[in-house]
Amino acid sequence: MAKPIIQGVTLCAALFTSASVLAQAPVYDVGASQTPAGHSSASGDKSLEQRITVLERMVESRTEMQHRLQSQIDTMQGEIDELRGAVEVHTNQLEKVLERQRELYLEIDKRVEALKQAGVGAAAPVSEYSSTPVSSPSAYSAVSNRQPTSGRDETTAYEDAVNLILKSREYDKAIPAFQSFLGEFPNSQYAPNAHYWLGQLLFNQQRWSEASEQFNTVITRFTDSTKRPDALLKLGVIAERQGNKNQARTLFQQVINEYPDSSASKLAQSRLGGL
Repeated sequence: MAKPIIQGVTLCAALFTSASVLAQAPVYDVGASQTPAGHSSASGDKSLEQRITVLERMVESRTEMQHRLQSQIDTMQGEIDELRGAVEVHTNQLEKVLERQRELYLEIDKRVEALKQAGVGAAAPVSEYSSTPVSSPSAYSAVSNRQPTSGRDETTAYEDAVNLILKSREYDKAIPAFQSFLGEFPNSQYAPNAHYWLGQLLFNQQRWSEASEQFNTVITRFTDSTKRPDALLKLGVIAERQGNKNQARTLFQQVINEYPDSSASKLAQSRLGGL
C-alpha cells in the first residue's frame, strides 16, 4: 500500500513541476513571427506608418515655408532694385539741376559784369574773361579774323544764342545758333563759352562724340578759359557713362589736381568716390 502512495506522490510532484515550468515560459503567437502574445504586428506597422506620415507632413510644411520665404525675399529684392533705380534717376536729375543752376549763376554774373563794363566803356564789347573793353577796330580784328556774314556783331550773335537757352529754353534751336556763331566768329572772345554751351547741349541729347569734340576744343585751344575745368569734368562724365571707368578716373583726378579750389573739383571728387 505504501508503494502506490509513493507513486502517487511522485506523479503529483512531477505534474506540479511541469505546470510551474509551463507557467514561467513566454507564450508566442506563431502567426506573429515571434511577436509576444498580446502585441499585434499589424498594430506596430500602423504606428510606424503614422510616424512616417507625420514626418512627411513636417518636411512638406518646412519645404513650403522655405519656398514662401524665398518668394518673399525675391519680391523684396526686386523692390529694392526698383528703389535703387529711382534714387539713381533722381540723383542724376538733381545733379543736372545743380549744374544748370551753377552755369546760370556764372553766366548771369558774367553778363552783369559785361553790362557794367559796357556802361563804363561806352558800350564797347567786353570779354567775359577780362575787364578790359575792346574799343578799337584794330583790337576787334585781333580777336576775330573773320568778318560776320549776318551783319551782327559777335556780342549780339552770342547773346542771341545764349538767350535761346536762358530765356526761351529752345534748346534744339540753340544748337544751330551756337554752330552758326562759331562759324562766323571762330576766334571770338566768346568762343570758349560757345564751345562749352554747344557741348553741354549735345551732352544733354547724349550725343557723346559730338559733345566730347566741343569740350576737347575748350581744353586744348582755350587753356586759360574758366570753362576748362567744367569741360574736363564733362569729359569724365561722358567716359563714365560710356563705361570707360579708367579714363573717367583719370579725367576726374586731372580736374582735382589742376583746379583743386573749383566747384568742378568738388563734383569730380564726388563722382570719383562713386566709381
